[in-house]
Amino acid sequence: MDKNNIRALIHLLDDPDTEISDVVTGNLRELGPEVIPELENAWERSADQYYQEKIENIIQDIQFLNVKKNLSAWKDSGASDLLEGACWIAKYQYPELEIAGVKKAIEKISSEIWLELNDRLTALEKVRIINHILFGVHKFTKNSRHFYAPQNSFINLVLESKKGNPVSLALIYILIARNLGIPVYGVNLPKIFILAFMDDHGAVKKKTPLREVLFYINPYNRGSVLGKREIDHFLAQQKIGPRDSFYLPCTNEEIIQRLLLNLILSYEKLGYPEKLKDLQEFLKIVRPE
Repeated sequence: MDKNNIRALIHLLDDPDTEISDVVTGNLRELGPEVIPELENAWERSADQYYQEKIENIIQDIQFLNVKKNLSAWKDSGASDLLEGACWIAKYQYPELEIAGVKKAIEKISSEIWLELNDRLTALEKVRIINHILFGVHKFTKNSRHFYAPQNSFINLVLESKKGNPVSLALIYILIARNLGIPVYGVNLPKIFILAFMDDHGAVKKKTPLREVLFYINPYNRGSVLGKREIDHFLAQQKIGPRDSFYLPCTNEEIIQRLLLNLILSYEKLGYPEKLKDLQEFLKIVRPE
C-alpha cells in the first residue's frame, strides 16, 4: 500500500464512529511494520493524548505480531540459526535492532580468537584461549548485582554492556564457538546453564552417548571447566534427581526457551503483565513438543 493510502487510513483512526475506528485499527495491524513510520509521523503531528495512545498501542501490536510471526518461521524452518532466534527475542523490546549488526559483533570477537588458534591445540587449550579473549580481554562477566534485570537476556545489550546471566553468556560463547568450528553446545541444567565440549560435531541428536562429552564449561564463572562429578554434586545439593538432559546437549529451541523464561521472571518481578502475556505467547512457539 502506498503512503497516501496509509495516511488516509491512519486519519480514519480519529473517526468518532468506533466501528470504523476498530476496522481501521485491524487493517493497520495486518499491514505490518511498513506502516510504523507513518504512524509515528501521525503521533508527532497530533496533540490529542487519546489519539497518541491509540497509535502507540497499534505500533506495539504490530511489533509483537511481527516478532511472533518471525519466531514461528524460525522454529518451522528448523531453528538452525541460534543467533537469529536470540535476535528476534531482542527485537521484541528493540524493534530497530539489526541482526547483521549483532552478527558482526560476534564475528569480531570470533576473529580475535581465531588468530590465536591452531590445529595442534587440545580441546582444553582452545577453551583457555576463548576464555582469555572473552572474559580477560573483552571483560564479559556475570551481572550478579542486577541478576533479574531484563537487559541480561537481550543479546544486543549483553554485547554492549559485557554483562549477562548464565543463559546469555552461554549463548554468546556458543555462537563464537560455532563460528570457529569448535563443538560446544548448550546443556539445559536447572538453575544454571552450562556448555558441553563434545568429541563429535554431530552432537545434538536424540541419543547422544554421554561418553561423547569431553568436559563441561561454565561461562557464568569465566568459562571454568567442569566434569560430570561436579554436575552430580550440583544436582545433589539442589535435591534434583539426575536426568540425561542435564548432562547432554540441548536444542536451539531449548536455549531460546530458557532465554524467554528468564525474561518472564524478570518482567514478573518488575510488574509488567502485558509483557508477560506477550512472552508467554513466544514461549508457546519455541517450547519443545
